[in-house]
Amino acid sequence: MADYPIIADVSSYIVRTLREKMCPEPIPSPNNIEISSPASQDVDYIVGVYLYDIKEDVEVSQPRYINHGRVQLQKPPRPFALYYMVFINGGGQMGLKDPDIQKIIGRAAQIVNDNNAVLPNELQSWLTTDEPPIVLSQAKISLEEKVRVWSAINKPYQISLFYKAAPVYLSSAEYIDTPRVVDASFSLQITEERREKK
Repeated sequence: MADYPIIADVSSYIVRTLREKMCPEPIPSPNNIEISSPASQDVDYIVGVYLYDIKEDVEVSQPRYINHGRVQLQKPPRPFALYYMVFINGGGQMGLKDPDIQKIIGRAAQIVNDNNAVLPNELQSWLTTDEPPIVLSQAKISLEEKVRVWSAINKPYQISLFYKAAPVYLSSAEYIDTPRVVDASFSLQITEERREKK
């Protein structure tokens, strides 16, 4: 299962995909799309990808212990859901007008919709296990909840996109040693029925 960098890898996948598909139109340069928080100061980019919450995904069944060699079991991975906000950097110096912002938001929504799944082994090439795709879907949250996300970073609400990425399986670093079988005994018992036949 995927190791702990998988969370950062999912964020990088979103940014990489937006950079590939949004440049040079409507975004002039890949450097104008960043992993960032709206609360960051003195940054000059246009589109930000902000991971604002991580929750254990209780809707997904959890795998069992994983065999690791002959005498070890690895604790099962835990499924998580990552919550992202894609926003326009209001503190940038690009002088964007409302129609420009709406075009950028629309294009970002189109790109995520068209590239809404990625396999974990595309993010971590060393993986040998078959894992389900990580799917990007619209986060089902109300306008009030969106406003609270902005308020939590002391910023006024602005139009933005909210996504859920799941399931993201995070492997455990804990292993359990299982006892070796060092002795085995067998017994043979003849039943009364077989004795009578003899």
